[in-house]
Amino acid sequence: QVTGHLDDCTCDVETIDAFNNYKLFPRLNELLESDYFRYYKVNLNKPCPFWNDSSHCGIRDCAVKPCPSDEVPGGIRSGSYKYSEEANSLAEECEEAKRLGAVDGSLSKETQQAVLQWARHDDSSDSFCEADDIYSPDAEYVDLLLNPERYTGYKGPDAWKIWNSIYEENCFKPQNVKRPLASGRGESFISLSGVCLEKRAFYKLISGLHASINIHLSARYLLQDTWSEKKWGPNVTEFQQRFDEVITRGEGPRRLKNLYFLYLIELRALSKILPFFQRPGFQLYTGNESNDMETKKLLLEILHLAKSFPLHFDENSFFAGNQKEAAKLKEEFRLHFKNISKIMDCVGCFKCRLWGKLQTQGLGTALKILFSENLIEKIPGSGPSYGFQLTRQEIVALFNAFGRL
Repeated sequence: QVTGHLDDCTCDVETIDAFNNYKLFPRLNELLESDYFRYYKVNLNKPCPFWNDSSHCGIRDCAVKPCPSDEVPGGIRSGSYKYSEEANSLAEECEEAKRLGAVDGSLSKETQQAVLQWARHDDSSDSFCEADDIYSPDAEYVDLLLNPERYTGYKGPDAWKIWNSIYEENCFKPQNVKRPLASGRGESFISLSGVCLEKRAFYKLISGLHASINIHLSARYLLQDTWSEKKWGPNVTEFQQRFDEVITRGEGPRRLKNLYFLYLIELRALSKILPFFQRPGFQLYTGNESNDMETKKLLLEILHLAKSFPLHFDENSFFAGNQKEAAKLKEEFRLHFKNISKIMDCVGCFKCRLWGKLQTQGLGTALKILFSENLIEKIPGSGPSYGFQLTRQEIVALFNAFGRL
């Protein structure tokens, strides 16, 4: 049972549960099913910038290439698969991972028309994430409702390597802290009490993101796979391996509390961004005017609700010391996070890569909002917002990432 007070916050688990489950999540879920929020443009073919990705179920040999739906009769997805010579011997295992981890790229004709319009409504600005070039020929729209985050068969050394890189190379922490997931699953952390608030928070955000992803994989696990039926559902054993207090030597509940910390940070960002979306000139443009107005109304309702939360995280405690040191630390924070967003291009399974990129971009957007408070306060009530911008990509990622939490 994860209960009680959260470190570095004035909040507790029970307050968040009640607020989220009864007030916020039902509305947020409805928002994420709207056309504006369900389509995310992503480049799943970017090469891994950190190492040569030779994993046999990596993107080159085991990917499904999304096809435009007008080439596919009745919207049925098909793919062209090309195996390299060295992968032929592993074709069967590869086929399995490809089938489970394939991204369904079918979009309706109406959607294809609408997405052409979306690009015209995008602005760009500095960010915490390595953003995809959405104008690249490799960037394609994906329907998130057709591609839920769940267990895909992607596991083992390749998956470990991703998290290892994130924790070892990109996380602020004392040098002698062991990483949280060794293959034996038994290693635990020493106290982070000697670490400054900002670095402690950064570590907890990454840990919370990791916990969130592991919960989704455990909750939507492939329980049955026969020719007649595929069945996904909760895998309790998988969940316990990662979060049970005894099995993880006390580390599991801390990971879950980090998930709550991440929720608070993203909730705080939503409470701060209201002026940007409130402007009369801002539209969630899809081309369907009445739907767009309804979507904006629901969005503003969610943001007002986020603002009403009684125990927000106080981000003013971040970077509050010596100005020169604070600026240096903030930039370090940004670059660390940018690196983590790049690592997502090393994930060997399409669907995991899709959700990894979306969730890191969502968190990066939340951090960008929290660190731009002065600019957001100066947004004029009407007309363009020159000082602060969010692209459509960032908006979709921000709300879908929060929806995952």
